[in-house]
Amino acid sequence: MKDLTERFVSGELVFDGKLLEVRRDRVRLPDGAEATREYIRHPGAVAIVPLFDDGRVLLERQFRYPHRREFIELPAGKLEPGEPPLATAQRELLEETGHAALEWTRLGVIHTSIAYTDEAIELFVCRRMEKIGEPKLDRGEFVETLIVGFDEALAMVREGRITDAKSVLGLLWVDKWCRP
Repeated sequence: MKDLTERFVSGELVFDGKLLEVRRDRVRLPDGAEATREYIRHPGAVAIVPLFDDGRVLLERQFRYPHRREFIELPAGKLEPGEPPLATAQRELLEETGHAALEWTRLGVIHTSIAYTDEAIELFVCRRMEKIGEPKLDRGEFVETLIVGFDEALAMVREGRITDAKSVLGLLWVDKWCRP
């Protein structure tokens, strides 16, 4: 099998923000030539498919500035330094929706855009949900929750009303391999 590895030669930090950093690296290609690679470093995230006992799913609606519009999506959030993905998922579900779940299953990991970011999102499904309080959103975070039948959520994917990649994949993953 051919070695396709690109090897780091040198690099620089282009931008260091609150959420992510942008890097520019020089790499040596498999044929010995050099090239530049620009990419986004991301701390990682989780997304949750929260299922009620009756098969309904809890979704969120929120405005996403880069697209200048609202999206319907699964509850999700970024990993804090040293925080295990399951703990992040449990924290985010409670903070964003006021719900907790007694049963958690890791579905897998997705890499959102492998050409220009190292972001990885761990997907979870949770069951045996209960409302234990009110959402405690971060400052500047505005989220509306909605509860729909699982088949309705799949129809929203089919009809293009849910287009967020993590949400599409999470819902389809549960539909294919662990249907409520």
